[in-house]
Amino acid sequence: MPIAPHGGTLINRQLEGEQKEKLAKKAGSLERKRLNARELSDLEMIATGALSPLEGFMTGADYRPVVDKMRLGNNLPWTIPITLSADKSDVQRFKEGSDVALVNAADEVLAVLHLEEKFSFDKAHEAQQVLRTIDDNHPGVQYLKSCGDVYLGGKISLLERPAHEDFHACRRDPRETRQIFRDNGWKRIVAFQTRNPIHRAHEYIQKCALEIVDALLVHPLLGETKSDDIPGDVRMACYETLLGKYYPKNRSLLSIFPAAMRYAGPREAIFHAIARKNYGCTHFIVGRDHAGVGNYYGTYDAHYIFDEFNPEEIGITPLFFDHTFYCRTCEGMASSKTCPHDAQHHVFLSGTKVREMLTRGEVPPMEFTRPEVAEILISHMKESK
Repeated sequence: MPIAPHGGTLINRQLEGEQKEKLAKKAGSLERKRLNARELSDLEMIATGALSPLEGFMTGADYRPVVDKMRLGNNLPWTIPITLSADKSDVQRFKEGSDVALVNAADEVLAVLHLEEKFSFDKAHEAQQVLRTIDDNHPGVQYLKSCGDVYLGGKISLLERPAHEDFHACRRDPRETRQIFRDNGWKRIVAFQTRNPIHRAHEYIQKCALEIVDALLVHPLLGETKSDDIPGDVRMACYETLLGKYYPKNRSLLSIFPAAMRYAGPREAIFHAIARKNYGCTHFIVGRDHAGVGNYYGTYDAHYIFDEFNPEEIGITPLFFDHTFYCRTCEGMASSKTCPHDAQHHVFLSGTKVREMLTRGEVPPMEFTRPEVAEILISHMKESK
């Protein structure tokens, strides 16, 4: 039996046929709410079931216990608020119990929000609870401060998917990945979350995990990220090159995760795991400082947070990996769990050091990254100068 979606049912809020035509006609005369990049990602994932059991943007009945207790109103584990904000000056146009057209930057109607509730919220409280900081330098805090002061909650009905100009073959919904898993006879699938190019340490932990499951889903996040993160098209070129040359084609799959990054560290690790369960994965890799940024979270806080839940409630099996590296004395990849040698024996480069080398056109050591990946990154650095 394939793993059940979170909450037991894979949600589908995409309208088709007569239902779609009828609501699309009505949407032309509705009040409009423009979505930002994160909200567009959330809209798409709600509609396709990636965020099951959510059927829309959270009302207060779910938002408040998620922020304070990491649970939905029905007590199901959930750690990240999925919300739609509006300015106080704008929100008067939207009436509870009515429908609101959700539009993109081009003012094209993508969906309808069946507005159940408008409610105010405390930005500082949400930041402290979810992000564990109110520091203005945290990108998640910056996002919250840019939001309106009122949240709009209610189910959504999707009329048109948000447009994507690239990587169409890799944009698979949960129903599609689940079907691929079934067609290949894969019963145990491990997912790997990434927003960065994959280096040798990542490759090592992926292949360690692959030893105990049937297949690996490399599931890079291609929603909104920080401006200084490596662009999605560059990362995808790295992933495709790496998987094409160094991974078994009959036991690995590259597919896009359309979420936006929250940089919420431990809470986002749970969120990422639950979403991958909805895509049909049974295992999930949690590495060092998962979904972290700066120095806001402890190195293994994203491991420890899983202890706050009953494993059966989360439903997907986390695989915890320590910091990994190449050890010159061991003559291979290792971690603090397996290597007895001091750091002086290890090949470890900081992100800053790697960027400096790539900018100069220097290929980092083979023990750190595959040369094919380095070449792609060097080309990107040259073009972005």
